[in-house]
This record gives sequence, C-alpha cells and structure tokens, in this order.
Amino acid sequence: MARSLVAESFRWPPTVEILTQRFWPGPLTLVLAKSRAIPPIVTAGLGTVGLRMPSHPVALALLRAAGVPLAAPSANRFTELSPTTAEHVRQSLNGDVDYVLDGGPCSVGIESTVVSLAESRPVLLRPGGISRAQIESVIGPIDTADTPEGGAHPAPGMHPRHYSPRTPLFLVSNGELPQSGRGIYLQYERVPQGNDCAIRQMPRSAVDYASQLYRVFHEADAANGNWIAVDLPPDGPEWEAIHDRLRRAAFRDHH
Repeated sequence: MARSLVAESFRWPPTVEILTQRFWPGPLTLVLAKSRAIPPIVTAGLGTVGLRMPSHPVALALLRAAGVPLAAPSANRFTELSPTTAEHVRQSLNGDVDYVLDGGPCSVGIESTVVSLAESRPVLLRPGGISRAQIESVIGPIDTADTPEGGAHPAPGMHPRHYSPRTPLFLVSNGELPQSGRGIYLQYERVPQGNDCAIRQMPRSAVDYASQLYRVFHEADAANGNWIAVDLPPDGPEWEAIHDRLRRAAFRDHH
C-alpha cells in the first residue's frame, strides 16, 4: 500500500526498504516523492507525502477494514497541545468530529520521527519516537532540517510554536519559578526555588518522560494554574525529541 503512494520515478530505494523493515510498524514517518494519485489537498500542495505504518492494533485493523490508505491529520488544532487519549480529542475538538475511535492511551506519548528521503541525503525533519541514533545505526549520518521561513512545511511540527498548552510554559534550569501566581513544577532533578507550587516528579528515562509529557500538560491546563515551569532534563541525544517539544511549547512570538 505504501509503495503505491510514491512517484513512479522515485521507485522504492534501498534506504526506504531498510528503514521500513527495521522500524515499521512504528513511530517513523518517511517523507517521499508522492504519486500523482494523491490529491494536492492531502499534502498542502507539496510534491512529497509523509507515509507511516502505525503499530497500534486498532489503527492496523482500521487500515485493513478500509482497504485503502488513509489521510490522517493530527487530532489537535494547529500549534496546540497534542492529545494522548480519546478524551483529550473530545475536549480539544469539542464536537467538530463525528466519531472518536478510542484505542486507549498513546504508548509512546510524543509524535513520530519524520525523516525526508525525497532528496539525495536523508534529512531529519522532526525528532520523535525513534531516536536519531537508532536511525543512523542502520542508514548512516542524517542531516538536520533548517526551520522553514514560510509556506507549507515539509513535515508537521516544524512551526516555532507547537505542542503548546493553554497555560504559559517556562523552561528553567535553576529551579527558579515565575514571580507571581501559582502553578505546577515539572521536576526532573532540581528542587523548586520560590513560590508555592504543585510539584510533579518527571521520570528519569527519556522514553518514560516522553510517555507522560503531554498527559501532564493536559492535567496542568485542567488545573487552571498561572504557569507551568519545567526543570530541563539532560541534553543527551536520547532527549532530543523531548527538548524539541519543550522548546516549541514554550515559544513566544514577540512581534
């Protein structure tokens, strides 16, 4: 099914075969030159398409029952916080969808890794559930994409502000909290300094941290506090996707 969605001239190169055999089904999206059969509205007019084979049994059953590839946008509004449960979808889209297929909470917690293979060299467009190191272990070094200036983005999640809770988010490295109001502190290691706050101890491993991150953001929004302060986790390569989500969630456009 995936092969039918790429341009005939592109074929199915060895790099694609290696990655799909190693990481599909799973949280890896591959951006490839698209078939003319895919309508422009599906790809925002771009000549490429992002393909993924999910690992969840309900998603796979849906694909088998449909018998055709499914165009699947994210189940959240542009730049807003991603859902990790069906209830999050109900709350954020609030009646704008007719049906929610509930497969239980997301296991990975953050979005898929997006790699473009449309050019001569592989490019990491978005870090995610499959680490850069895992990908490079099977296909060698991959480049990092520049932030696009405008127009349609080659992958989701490339806007400077993304994955953002309604509650203002602050990234801190010394435990210092915002000066006013009451909020929630996502503690990795450093104890909070200053205001009274609710403390949520975050996991020590990057995989477990990712699985909880958006759920904690949703809980913080529901608490209607004044802020969320995040004690930054380490900078190691396994934390790349976490730092990407935190940086975009905290982005403020001052123009």
